[in-house]
Amino acid sequence: MSFRTEKTLAGYARAAVDLRLRMSEYSRGRFAQQYLRAWLQSRFDDDAVAGNGTVVEAFSRIAHQPWRDGEPYVLAPAMTAIIAAAAQALDLTGDTVGNDVAPSDAGVLFLPEPIYERGIGGEVTSIGAITWAKVHNRDSGRTGWWITGWADRDDPLDPAAARRREQVAEVPELAAQFGPYVLNTFAEIPIGVPIPAPDSLPEAVDGDWESAPDGRFCIDESALRMRAVAAVLYAFWRIQEQPIATVARPPLDRPARRRALRASLRHDTRVVMLRRTKPAAEPTGETKWHYRVRFIVRGHWRRLVNADGQPYRIWIHSHIKGPDGAPLLLGDTVSVLAR
Repeated sequence: MSFRTEKTLAGYARAAVDLRLRMSEYSRGRFAQQYLRAWLQSRFDDDAVAGNGTVVEAFSRIAHQPWRDGEPYVLAPAMTAIIAAAAQALDLTGDTVGNDVAPSDAGVLFLPEPIYERGIGGEVTSIGAITWAKVHNRDSGRTGWWITGWADRDDPLDPAAARRREQVAEVPELAAQFGPYVLNTFAEIPIGVPIPAPDSLPEAVDGDWESAPDGRFCIDESALRMRAVAAVLYAFWRIQEQPIATVARPPLDRPARRRALRASLRHDTRVVMLRRTKPAAEPTGETKWHYRVRFIVRGHWRRLVNADGQPYRIWIHSHIKGPDGAPLLLGDTVSVLAR
């Protein structure tokens, strides 16, 4: 079962339970630990890290435990474009992220319509799910949101999935040991301290860049000041609590509910959707000026300050401004193709 075969809210809840059950079973297997060690070695380029049992255990708990114990969320496909645009425009440099920015201390976010990311090497991979957990490091005294990004193993449009299938084609028993999602990236957002500016933006590597799937959203990580998976998750955290979004709690059918209860799995899946807008009420009172045309306002972040003096930001979605019936002003659009 996957989100590609489900189109209803109840179907999303059923698929979320099934996928989390499979990921929980996968995380308890030996192959998951072997893959994690290999992934840590490739990420840190250090055999000592991958061979440190304490480090591997900590990463395993952070990456795998939210699948079973975290609050489950599903991002409706209609919200994908909004989250992707907000993530691409996000810059948290100098901001302080609090303990309450996330809807829960641990969770998993499913993206039925994946967002793709292009790394500095030009390779493209999908973000099919994101898990997060709030972690306190006793050694350093730091607390932060630890975030892991997961690619959909069977995504037919993901170039990384195609490369993975080629690598394991001759070892079918190895392919069968993967879970429905494959660990792909890791990021951290510190809590309670200003986020420092990166020492330097990553430089793109010369060579041919992979093309993103047609009609899908691809974030260029070389243009971000943070990891793409962290930007996507932070944008989701902020937007899901704003008026443009609405959260549904679809009912779960009895068989899926019983499977979740037997596995002690949280099954209160929330589907975050785009709220249906109503026509604006006619303005009251006399205004000193008014627009004579309609025009498009691009999506952007708006900085605000709460009652306690703490800065925060909200995402203003792209919209058309101006009176109904007025001419729509469209400027010339120039497309620049560059390598």
